[in-house]
Amino acid sequence: MQKAYELAVFDIAGTTVKDRDYVAIAFIEAFQHYGIDLQVNEISPLMGFKKTEAIERVLIDKQVVHTVNVIEDIHNHFVNAMVSFYANAHEVEPLPGAEDIFRFLHEKGIHVVLNSGFPRVIVDAIVDRLGWMENGLIDGYIASDEVEMGRPYPIMIHQLMKQFGVESPAAVIKIGDTMVDIQEGRMAACGLVLAVTTGAYTREQLAEYSPDHILDSLDEIRQYC
Repeated sequence: MQKAYELAVFDIAGTTVKDRDYVAIAFIEAFQHYGIDLQVNEISPLMGFKKTEAIERVLIDKQVVHTVNVIEDIHNHFVNAMVSFYANAHEVEPLPGAEDIFRFLHEKGIHVVLNSGFPRVIVDAIVDRLGWMENGLIDGYIASDEVEMGRPYPIMIHQLMKQFGVESPAAVIKIGDTMVDIQEGRMAACGLVLAVTTGAYTREQLAEYSPDHILDSLDEIRQYC
């Protein structure tokens, strides 16, 4: 007998929204303002993290002496680029099956929400562009800068559980495309932790972090609900 789930927490870029390295490219361009050159493969392992933390990790890895102001400046360049992209670029669209699976989960009585390593201003731009709140496809969302600690810490999930009156983490499904999505789901003790191969990590890379299942499409969620 399948568990009775009450809340599905989806990541955004690479999980429910197409990301053809746009996030990584914006990161690379933000660092170039400080003469720091990065490759996409250096950024991929940091996808899903709170973005200020990801920036600091890069600076430490590159052994760049930095201050809080440097982190904030790089972050501002990144945020401005991403808000402009998500507000205007014609490439912004849901991943195949995302909106259908939102409808399916709602039919099952499951709340559908988003969380992200992005700050709120970027998430607002994405949700507004896609109209997901306006048309009722999602019930809510939370961003990393709205909590004290982002992923892999489970605070965003706990906040969403409280908001929707979900008492047991066993009633929560976590869906994401990165290491920290999986770790966040585990730290929150979610009843089901699903990883998708549509984003930053390959199936082999995701398998290293032992999600409950690895999916090649969001449509596969149906078999677990």
